Parts: sequence; C-alpha cells; structure tokens
Amino acid sequence: MKIKKHHLLTINKLLIEAAVAIGFTLIIWLIYVSVSVAHNKVQIGSSYMTMNNEFYPLLNEQVANYVEERKGLLYSRDPALSVNKQVDEIHSFVNKQVNAIILNPVDGKSPKLNKAIATAHKEGTKIVIVDSPVKTKQVDCTILSDNYKAGQLCAKTLMRKKKEAKILLLTHPTALSAVDRINGFTDTIKKSHNHNYQIVGRISTFGQSEYSYPRVKKFIQNGNKFDTIMALNDRTAVGALAAIDTEHQTGKIKVYSVDGSKDMKKMLGVNKSAQVTVAQFPIEMGNLAAKVAYKLIDGKKVPKKIILPVKTITTKNLNYYNTSGWQ
Repeated sequence: MKIKKHHLLTINKLLIEAAVAIGFTLIIWLIYVSVSVAHNKVQIGSSYMTMNNEFYPLLNEQVANYVEERKGLLYSRDPALSVNKQVDEIHSFVNKQVNAIILNPVDGKSPKLNKAIATAHKEGTKIVIVDSPVKTKQVDCTILSDNYKAGQLCAKTLMRKKKEAKILLLTHPTALSAVDRINGFTDTIKKSHNHNYQIVGRISTFGQSEYSYPRVKKFIQNGNKFDTIMALNDRTAVGALAAIDTEHQTGKIKVYSVDGSKDMKKMLGVNKSAQVTVAQFPIEMGNLAAKVAYKLIDGKKVPKKIILPVKTITTKNLNYYNTSGWQ
C-alpha cells in the first residue's frame, strides 16, 4: 500500500509539474504573440498647425476612422501654431517608431521644422504633407488643394462684380498654402486690362478670427479707405465680417474668401458683405492622406504631389452644397 501511495504521489507531482510547465509556456507564447501584434500594428502620427480651425479636426477625423477600421494606432497632436512644439511632436513620433507621419506644417519655410521632417524621413518614417507644403524634398507625398487657383477664382469673381476696388489682403505669410492663395489673387488682378484694382494694405492674421477681428476693426477705425477684403481663409473672413458689422460697414465692404466652411456658407445671401468662398474638401483630403500613408507603409508607389480641385461657392450655387458642414 505504501508503494502504491508513493507512486500516486509521484504521478500527481509529475502532472502538476507538467501543468505548470505548460502554463508557463502558454504565458510566454501569449506575451510573444501580444508583443508581435503590437509591434506589427500600423502606427501613424498626425500633427496640424492648429486644431483651432475646424478644417483640421475634420480632416483628422477621416484619418482616425481609416486607421481604426484597420486596427492601427493614431497619435494626434496640436502644436497650436508653435514651430518648436511641432518639431518636438515629430521627434516624439520618431521615438515611438511610428510607420508614417501625416503633417500640416506650422511654418513650411522654417529651417528647424524642415530639418526635423528630413531627419524623420531618413529614419525610415513615411511622410505625408497635407494642405500646405514644406521646403524640404524629404517627403513621400504632398496633398494640397489647388490654392493658387482658389485665389484666382476669388479675383475673377471680384472682377465680374466690380470694375474697380480698393483691396485689403488678410494674410498668413508662414503658411505656404495661404501665400499661394494670395498670389493667385494678386497675380490675376495685375493681369487684368482694367488697372483700377488697388491693394491698399496687408494684415497678417495667422488664419485666425481672433486676430483678424481686432486688426480689421483698427484698420477701419484708422480711416483707411477700402471696399474689398481678400481673406486667406474663412476663419479670417468671419473675423473680418464681425469687424465690418461692428463698424457699421456691412454691405459697403465686400469679403472674398477660401475654404467653404459652414460658417461662411451660412453668411452668403444673409450678410451683404459676404460674397464668395472657394471650397476645399477636407473630408476627401483626410481620406486620401490615410490611404496614401498605408500604401507607403505597404511599399507601394504613390504620386509625389496630389492636387485637389477647388470650387467657387456663391449665392447662385449654394443650394448644391451642405450648409450645415463641410464638403
């Protein structure tokens, strides 16, 4: 009996040891699998010049949806118009070993920012630039609206409506997309046979209504004579329209803009100063940016530059557009 009991104890011990060994092996295997899955999961970093502009949250929403559907990870950041902060964000993305960065530059001409982008690219990170270009060639794809044409369309609309104008330009010199829009506008009026279109001033607004409102208001109060505003984007235009209303100049000063935002579309036909907004398509841009990033990660070829068309929106065709959101 003692021998049988001894054998039973030995067998039980062996079974327990075997179970422990199997359990330990299973745990190691699960850890290995989970680490492998995390390592293989696509990771993307996104940074836009400011999230205080509904254009960029909407664009990023499309990227987030695309990444989520594919079980990837998206790290979204907001540099709040700070080059230094955006540079730090890029370094952080590289340290996280993201596969791709989708970036809208705070200042496309900044040597510091361009160096950070180039360094990330040399590390093997795929770089997709959206909405506004950068100077460095160390990028995989740049996706832009046809910004120069947007400025041209604003100018052509102005010239159809008026034979002469004294124009105030609302600018953002560090955003190359904004520079292209203003250049498209000014080049077009310069080429006109009618030389009665005069630029009377330029105000830098950083593309934000909180800058355009007080600065346009002050420009009016200082007695400057003008009847037209060309705004780099709708946020700037909305601030300008508020200043015009405050100074009781509604209808006397006309505003031309770029974006196609819901705020500007709602003002067309309601506010006598709001004349036109040339539409961009952030939903399409966001979806395209995500698709391009994944193609690059998969080793597929993509165009070096993609230009998206823009469309003029006035009271005449407003019914064809969604006034409660973007297009």
